[in-house]
Amino acid sequence: MTAPILIIDDDPTFNAILIRTLGRRQQTAIGAHSSEEALQLAQQHQPSRIVLDLNLAGVSGLSLIPQLLDINPLARIVVLTGYGSIATAVEAIKRGATQYLAKPVEIEAILSAFDDADPGDSDSTPDEPLSVDRLEWEHIQRVLKENDGNVSATARALKMHRRTLQRKLAKHPVRA
Repeated sequence: MTAPILIIDDDPTFNAILIRTLGRRQQTAIGAHSSEEALQLAQQHQPSRIVLDLNLAGVSGLSLIPQLLDINPLARIVVLTGYGSIATAVEAIKRGATQYLAKPVEIEAILSAFDDADPGDSDSTPDEPLSVDRLEWEHIQRVLKENDGNVSATARALKMHRRTLQRKLAKHPVRA
């Protein structure tokens, strides 16, 4: 019997829906709602496929990646986030994640992310460069991360009024 897919997400509804949806596709899955529970289940079940939410009740899921890989070095980890940025995607891959996907995401995308080759293997370049709006969004996210989420410090670093920055942050990420 193969190990179940480990779903790590602090949102119990999302966690349950993902487990149920995987079950409909004949995939066994188990859910964890915290880092501690995730590590316990990983030790117990040795999953080779893990879906990890980037934000676990205010704690970065990125810190969990090396610990999960210590338990099973061959595990393929797909990081999901509602607030995608290039900076966090790069950090997730550096720490050992297989793929990084932005919510909402289709179940097929998650399953194919486990099967995909290393994301760095792709020789293709995008047909179109990122839009100016997307580049601005990525830059704001990087500077916000550098300032540990402090909006006022980020606004000063960007030489932008704090309210303007808050309005930009309230919007959903711009499509590439």
